[in-house]
Amino acid sequence: MQTLALRRARPMLGTLVEINLPAGSEQACFALGFAAIAEVQACLSRFDPGSDVAHFNAAAAGTHLRLRAHSLRVLRAALALQNASLGLFDISQGSGPLGWRVEQDRLLKLEHAVTLNLGGIAKGFAVDQGVKALRQAGLAWASVNAGGDLRVFGPQTVALKLRQEQGGGVCDFGQLADGAFATSHFSDSSRSRLSGGGVTRHVSVAAPRCIWADALTKIVAASGDTAHPLLARLGASAWLH
Repeated sequence: MQTLALRRARPMLGTLVEINLPAGSEQACFALGFAAIAEVQACLSRFDPGSDVAHFNAAAAGTHLRLRAHSLRVLRAALALQNASLGLFDISQGSGPLGWRVEQDRLLKLEHAVTLNLGGIAKGFAVDQGVKALRQAGLAWASVNAGGDLRVFGPQTVALKLRQEQGGGVCDFGQLADGAFATSHFSDSSRSRLSGGGVTRHVSVAAPRCIWADALTKIVAASGDTAHPLLARLGASAWLH
């Protein structure tokens, strides 16, 4: 088993993004990975006034916005998840799940009040794009970690560690090789189906791609169901802890 020898991190996507590469990798490879992630951020961050999402949120009802390629892919994925989860996955966060639509390469704003927040899926997609750039650079293996949204490719395994809300510190949670893993935390105080009211809990999902791992954590957190049908459909597994 090889050792991850080179590590670089940058503040991006509202968190710290870390890329790990084999010893001897060119520094230019780090630049390629971070650049790919920055492209996604520029399209989908609601805090970037030039992003497609920011333009949509500021627009009036009836507006049609032409989408960049990254935005189109993620919004189509978000809409598919919203429909497949019967509304559990909702990037409008209740402001209007039926107030937006994608037609061809355009985003339509159907209701004035609707705003979109891609925080529950775009970070995972950005990690996937970083991995894609590193693969294309010819690397045998690498990992990209964006605040807990992690993807690894190649023979190298990466130790999974989960933060402990009660008492601090971290605990071991196995190894990840050639796949994706994401963890989200939430308060279960308003979910009677989950025990321990008011306690901050975590949901973790392993999946082939980080876009699905990221998004599925929200569906499992909302449903409390670690056997939700979408997990099997997307080749994923989930844990509540």
